[in-house]
Order: sequence, then C-alpha cells, then structure tokens
Amino acid sequence: MEHDIFFSISQTPDHEGHIPSEQTMLKNYFQQLKLADELGFGVGWIAQAHLSTETQKSNSKPVVPHWKGEVGLCTDFPQLALESFGQTSSIEIGSAVVSILASGGPIAQAERIANTLTILGAKGDTRKLHVGFSAGRFEFMARPYGIVPRTPTEEAAWPALRGQIFLEASEIFLRLLRGDVIHSNDIRSTVLTRDNFRSDEDWEKVQNAHGSSDDSIAIDRRYVFEDIRIVPNEFDRKQLVLVAGTHDPKAQVFVNKYLPVRVFNLSITQPEVIDATHDRMRECFHAEGGEWKRSDMPRTSFVFLNDEGGLTSDEQRLAAQHEAEMSLSAYWNALEGTIDPTKVQNAAQNALIGNVEDVAQQLVERFHPQDRVMAWFDFFNHDSDRVCRNMRAYMEKVAPRVEELLMDG
Repeated sequence: MEHDIFFSISQTPDHEGHIPSEQTMLKNYFQQLKLADELGFGVGWIAQAHLSTETQKSNSKPVVPHWKGEVGLCTDFPQLALESFGQTSSIEIGSAVVSILASGGPIAQAERIANTLTILGAKGDTRKLHVGFSAGRFEFMARPYGIVPRTPTEEAAWPALRGQIFLEASEIFLRLLRGDVIHSNDIRSTVLTRDNFRSDEDWEKVQNAHGSSDDSIAIDRRYVFEDIRIVPNEFDRKQLVLVAGTHDPKAQVFVNKYLPVRVFNLSITQPEVIDATHDRMRECFHAEGGEWKRSDMPRTSFVFLNDEGGLTSDEQRLAAQHEAEMSLSAYWNALEGTIDPTKVQNAAQNALIGNVEDVAQQLVERFHPQDRVMAWFDFFNHDSDRVCRNMRAYMEKVAPRVEELLMDG
C-alpha cells in the first residue's frame, strides 16, 4: 500500500471557531510538508482554490452561502509547488486540483505547468510534478473568467454544458502540454443531444430555449484562437503526471485520447464504482502510460488518529471519535449551514478513526493492498503540532502495522 498526504491549507474555523492568519496557515503547511518529506510520504497533494469563498456569499447566486473563512489559500499552485520542491528532498508535489476553467483558462494553465517543469529541470530536480486538474468544485471560481451562459439555450443547458466546456478545455490543455501547435478549429465541437441530460424534461427545456425541436443543438466554442503553441516547450515530459478530477466515465476515456491521465477517487465512493473505474481505466489508459495500476488512482481519506501519550488504547479511540465528530460537524455546518447527523455519521464511517491499531485495521479492511491512500490530517484542525504528531504516528506505526497485517494475510 502506498501513502500520500493531502494539504488543504483551508482557512476555516475549527469546531472552537478559531481561524488562523494567512501567514500562520502557510507556516503550518511548510512545517507539515517538511515532516511529510522526512517521514517518506510519496506525494504531497495541495488543494488549490481560486478567489474568496467568504466574499462569494454576497453574490447573487452564492455556491456555498454558509461557508465561513476561505476554502483554501493556495491560489497559485505552480509557485507554491516550486517553493515546496525547494524546501524538500524526496517528496513529490501534486495539485488536488487545478481548475483549468479559472485563472485564465486552459491555455494559461498549460503554460504555467510547462514553466514549472522547465524551472524544476533547470535546477536539476528530477522529481515528478503531479497535476490534478478539473472544472473546479465551486462554480463561482470560474465565472469571472467568462465561464457563464452566453445565450438562453446555454442557460437552460448549463449543468450539462459545463461538463462539455471542461472537455473542450481539457483537449486544449492536454494537447498544448503534449507540445502540439493547435487552432481552435482543431478542437472538439460541442453538440448537445438528449443523451447529455438526465431527463426528457431537462432536454425539452433546452429545445424550448433554442426555439427548435431538433435532435441535436450545436454550441459555439468557448475558446477561439488561431495557431498557438505554449512556451517553454522543451521540458521533460516524463516529469509530468496528469490526474483528472472527474467521476464522469466519458471524460475519463476522452482525456486519455491525448496523454496518459490518471483519475482521483474518494474513499467514500462505493466499492462497485471504484472497481468499475479500474476496469474502465485498464481499457482506456493511454498506451504511453504503461499498464494501468491500482495506485494510479489516489484515494483520499480523512484521518483522525489519536496516539497521544498518557491515554489508554480505549481512551485514544474515544478521543479520536470525538475529534472526528467535531471536525465533520464543523465541515457540514460550514458547507450547508445545517448539521445533518446522517451525513456526519456516514462520513465518519468512511474516515480512518481511532488509535494506531484501529486505523491500521481499517486501512486493511477498506483498501486494496495495491491502493494509493491520500491521507488528510489537517481537516478542520489548525493545531499544527498535533497534526504533525498524527502524521508521525501514521507513518512510523500505522503504515508498518498495515504491512504486517497484509503479510499475515
């Protein structure tokens, strides 16, 4: 089993209402990153956000109207990645995830990634840059960059159309990183049909907005340009690992037409969905990526580990359970404005919670021996010293115990 770590750098109130300053948040990140490097975590995945979550609450259509604080402080992944490489020696760095619809769109994002890899190579650093990319979890982050409905037809089709815009942006992003010279006329066109919508009613709304009963509706390209190629363009592409943050099977297949693109998945995803994803990726994974492996799909998991001194095993277990409940309640309250006990309970059931032996047993029970676990320790926890103790207990005690359990069968 492989072990990565996820850094949210999320400036939100913990269960006591405490919100650290931006400088404190970043100092905490570097403290945890350096320890993760020392402990031997494989990849440090950094959450990327765009624009203020707090400010968006005043918008006409707030996406998360009850969120307090900022969902994340990393708004420039390439810059933070280079600094992170500079302060470490072994751990690789990844984004989870860059929105290729925000911050200038897929063309600008491709140049930033190419520039990062070029600088990394110039420094003689051979580690890999793992670029997770998606349309972005929160829609408000892309709106200022023109990702809004342009016509009544697009307004009616918007939830489905946004996914098609992501495919258009993905092709541009991937082909530029591949080194291609491209023209917007070379890029996939978007044609909506009934298959893009969940119900006949949804499709009829789009047809009515379009003023036609046609079986297909062509949508103008979102990105229009003459021949372009990114610079720099001579970076070592073997240092680039691409990971798509999408659960759409069609999108997973589509992006692998251009380059090897892995996928993310959550530990709370149902086992049958995970198995189906692995089956699909074994078939569609781009040939240049080699044979598909289970570790090509990082799986996030909350970790509420208690190995604090002066407590019995049972006391550690109870303390970890309490910590999990407090953090998960704070999260759902921030996200939705109400505490849903069922959601808190379900999330707790899928998190890794307890003392060292508990967490080791849960890892063996819930994950395949060849899985890559992306452990999330700083979830609504701003006590960086405690986060570091949890990280150390995980890698020095839990991970070896997992291997013992796997060896014992």
